[in-house]
Amino acid sequence: MTSAVAVLCDPLNPEDTAIRLQEVLGQGQWVRLLGRESSADPADLHLGAARSPEGPGLVLSTGGSTGGRSLCLHPVGNLERSAQATAQWLRCISIDPTTALVWNPLPFQHVSGFMPWWRARQWNSAHRWLASELMKHPARLLEWSVQNSGWRQRPMLLSLVPTQLRRLLAHPDGCCWLQAMDVIWVGGAGLPEDLAAASRAIGLKLAPCYGATETAAMVTAQQPRDFLKGGDGCGQPLEGVELKVNGDGALAVRCDRLALARVDSAGSLHPLSDRAGWWWSGDRARLVETDGQPHLHVVGRLDGAILTGGVTVFPAQLEERLLVMAEHEGLPLAAVLMLGEPQLEWGEQLVALFRWSISGGCEPPLESLIALVCDWPAAERPRRWLHCPDLEPTAAGKWERQRWRDWLALQR
Repeated sequence: MTSAVAVLCDPLNPEDTAIRLQEVLGQGQWVRLLGRESSADPADLHLGAARSPEGPGLVLSTGGSTGGRSLCLHPVGNLERSAQATAQWLRCISIDPTTALVWNPLPFQHVSGFMPWWRARQWNSAHRWLASELMKHPARLLEWSVQNSGWRQRPMLLSLVPTQLRRLLAHPDGCCWLQAMDVIWVGGAGLPEDLAAASRAIGLKLAPCYGATETAAMVTAQQPRDFLKGGDGCGQPLEGVELKVNGDGALAVRCDRLALARVDSAGSLHPLSDRAGWWWSGDRARLVETDGQPHLHVVGRLDGAILTGGVTVFPAQLEERLLVMAEHEGLPLAAVLMLGEPQLEWGEQLVALFRWSISGGCEPPLESLIALVCDWPAAERPRRWLHCPDLEPTAAGKWERQRWRDWLALQR
């Protein structure tokens, strides 16, 4: 039986974590990256003996957006091919990755925060960690960043989730900081229309992208020039990636860096892909041909769909629509999450959890939100609204829907 070595990711000292990781990988081991939220996980993960693949490699936790966390295995070769494909994408937009400065504000234990560091390491380019607390204070962030060697002397690359982008856009110094970037990959969740419009308005070089832990991060990315021209979606497939969508809109990915297997709590390995090598992501999507190339448009999670009164509703689309409408009306809506709860007559009914960006008795009345959806189709209008002061996605920009379903169950 092969054991995966646990490495605890210290957000205050990420460089120490990276050094420890390199040491263990250098010994040919499998490494399980653990964050603070993983503290309840077992320290040792044992992989079934008969089928244990050879290391070195990573055991990574998936984002949890489907409500259930799982682990998957990525040998080092997958990580290298992912970094190589991203480098090729950069060359196609006339950026030499070896000259780049990579800014990294995402959690190291997630693929979104691990891969920026790995890319910089493989490309032999510069890399800077950005503490999560610093990202919440744009003025301090800008002041600290401009003192770093390489600031605006190299092509600057950044990966963000939409939550971080929204916070930065709300502050002039945040906008200034973002405008200095040559590429801003935005992933982890869909890019709301209002954020896209605000980003274009100040010329941000956004590159909306799509990927997953299972695919070793990005498998598609839109070029910044196309984004600035008004293009939507998540761009074209990167090198070594194939996409397909079935009749129900389910998205499948086949690539040369798909995780070897899923790992259950007993350490047993389970196939990730079907017999033809396709991994079915659980996302609903469209592929649009433009100039002979497929462009990916992700509509939402298939497994997050709600069936109410015979109508299929996709909460993620409604959440985005409501955020846009609230901003247009000047309502300080910071977050909204729509969930289904059992209802005898309709099967499920829609419930909205929400959080204002202000507190202390200055919050708008709930009726101001309800009024925004009064013209929506009946199936899309929440039947209950619950104020939730702690409502927020994970640091990786994912909604832990099962966590909030559990919270909702306690409110009945």
